[in-house]
Amino acid sequence: MTQSRSDFEARLRQIGAERYHDLHPFHDLLHGGGCTPDQVRAWVLNRYYYQHTIPMKDAAFMSRVESPELRRAWRSRIEDHDGTSENEGGIRRWLRLAEAVGLDPDYVASRRGVLPATKFACDAYVRFVRDKTLLEAVASSLTELFAPKIHANRIEGLLRNYDFADDSSLSYFRNRLKEAPKDVAFGLAWVLDHADTQEKQDAAADALIFKTDVLWSQLDALWGAYVEPGRIPPGGWVPGTGLLLQRAS
Repeated sequence: MTQSRSDFEARLRQIGAERYHDLHPFHDLLHGGGCTPDQVRAWVLNRYYYQHTIPMKDAAFMSRVESPELRRAWRSRIEDHDGTSENEGGIRRWLRLAEAVGLDPDYVASRRGVLPATKFACDAYVRFVRDKTLLEAVASSLTELFAPKIHANRIEGLLRNYDFADDSSLSYFRNRLKEAPKDVAFGLAWVLDHADTQEKQDAAADALIFKTDVLWSQLDALWGAYVEPGRIPPGGWVPGTGLLLQRAS
């Protein structure tokens, strides 16, 4: 039976309450100040691959959209990450965070040392958005519904616990607190408008679950490689490499 608009929105929000990656123990470790410098670097390095992927995902989505109105609404997502003449963009802000934690930003941008599972998860997200229906593609972006809380907690926790944290290094998260609400408002309304049958509602909910799995699996990979058992897979970043000091020397 097709759910009412309000009930379907509640269903989507419940997915976040149960499955969003703010529940992962790695974030408790990170935000609580329990990460070593190398664990923070591993997170920054691997998360860059996700940041690098997002505008590619959005470009793949837009290449399939025939509506100029939808393309115009979606275009700002690419600009928010890639930047414009007036806005340096999220990718550049993330590289500033990388530099603050002691990584060579050129090394991070090269995407060397990224964990295989991170690559698989992010690349699968691009394929999902490219190949699934537009409704499923938009629904998969709705993890943004749950992002403001984690960004606020991250800013507070990093500032409290790590010397590298300041307004410059954390500018990515502060800007997302301003950018994400407009994306959330548009994406949620679009999904609620277009998921007008039970089959479409189920597909949209499954798409959101898929995206939470993409995010969760990246943290599982980090945990296994750099926390417990600490088994770095072939090709994964080895602490001590790709650092600013190495470039300086």
